[in-house]
Amino acid sequence: MMTHLSNRAQSAGREPAGLDLELARKYAVPGPRYTSYPTALHFSEDVPAAKLIEDAGLDGASRKPISLYLHLPFCETACWFCGCTKVVTKDRGAADRYLDYLEKEISLTAASLDGERPVTQLHFGGGTPTFLSPEQLRRLGSILHKSFRFDADCEASVEIDPRRLTRDHIVALHEMGCNRASLGVQDNDPAVQEAINRIQPAELTVRAVSWLREEGFRSINIDLIYGLPLQTAESFGRTLREVLELDPDRFAVFSYAHVPWIKPAQKIFDKRRSLPDAERKLALLNLVVETLTGQGYDYIGMDHFARAGDELATARANGTLQRNFQGYSTKGGTDILAFGMSAISQSPRAYRQNEKELPAYYAALDADRLPVARGYFLTPDDEIRRETIMRLMCDLKLDLPAMSERLGIDFRDYFSSALKHLKPLADDGLVRIARDAVAITEKGRFFIRNIAMVFDAYLQQQRQQEGRYSRTV
Repeated sequence: MMTHLSNRAQSAGREPAGLDLELARKYAVPGPRYTSYPTALHFSEDVPAAKLIEDAGLDGASRKPISLYLHLPFCETACWFCGCTKVVTKDRGAADRYLDYLEKEISLTAASLDGERPVTQLHFGGGTPTFLSPEQLRRLGSILHKSFRFDADCEASVEIDPRRLTRDHIVALHEMGCNRASLGVQDNDPAVQEAINRIQPAELTVRAVSWLREEGFRSINIDLIYGLPLQTAESFGRTLREVLELDPDRFAVFSYAHVPWIKPAQKIFDKRRSLPDAERKLALLNLVVETLTGQGYDYIGMDHFARAGDELATARANGTLQRNFQGYSTKGGTDILAFGMSAISQSPRAYRQNEKELPAYYAALDADRLPVARGYFLTPDDEIRRETIMRLMCDLKLDLPAMSERLGIDFRDYFSSALKHLKPLADDGLVRIARDAVAITEKGRFFIRNIAMVFDAYLQQQRQQEGRYSRTV
């Protein structure tokens, strides 16, 4: 398999892309991941929920396609590195009660929608969606298909934990319409797994991939994390070689975000002094990019890699790649309707987030109201900057005349200050600035968050980023 992959990389004419470690040290500052602009830190409880719901296209007037997100928060055990909103329990009955409330939230929402609007994208996140039993998953599928009209080519994905997975889980997910899966692996090394409280023998991942392919899933993604306790270049290199043998379509390789002030469980890593230092973490990132690009995967941006010819790579090449709360996506022009505790929905002018704790989420639905807790209405300036940051992160370039026409502005005049602040990044070889274009260089793709931050009005107004965001590199 590795020989096959190496041949594929050579035929694509790619050279492994190296990371300039000196620049990585310089630009490793806290910054947003830009799954939205403005970021969720700017959401407010002062925005009236009724106004957010009114703007969400729930009056039957909108005809836009729909992207659905379902947050399934339960985990049987806690992984100490995790920053997700989750509920740790071994009580499978908790999922039955949660489904009761999800059904009510979905029913309240669907009743106000134009029933002909197609669902073109569906994602199950968590938590651990496969905490639900196959029977519970089938029930959820029935709820969704009763309430929405799914496009024949709907992209339906699910996050899977291989540790407590049965073949019937895969069958049930496929019956629901799932055709893509993302497997949480993080690291195959036994010492690292013990340090993060996630024991997952590699053979469980191999078995899960085999089941998914036998059931006809058309795309498989592997999630890895670099910067975890006890990781070394040797051990993580071994993990990369092992998962490459599975020939996944995509990789999401995340930088571990150490935010113990937000996620107290992470404090255990500070006590044990087991985290890689900055030098070793940068070496791990360099290893990831050189290994995956050397094996024929395109570096899409941020933490995503896709096999050449994959839909993500194609979308980036033709300028249709999108970015939302689930990361990079090929489905643009949709309203995102999100269900479950903490889930974030998006309409063209607003974001809204559900209650983040189960009791409050349940209480809202008991009162026959949607569980919206906070939100944000975009200003005209926000909309301009959101589109600019989106295109920069997806296309790796900005065509200034085209952006001027699209946004109804003189781009160079509107962003004169931002373009001036790009100059030091250009001097470091991260971007090329011409009269009519800004282009991110091969070297600059490692620093895409830093480049996008130049166009973020809120960071320019308030530079106290430490303690609010993870580091960009």
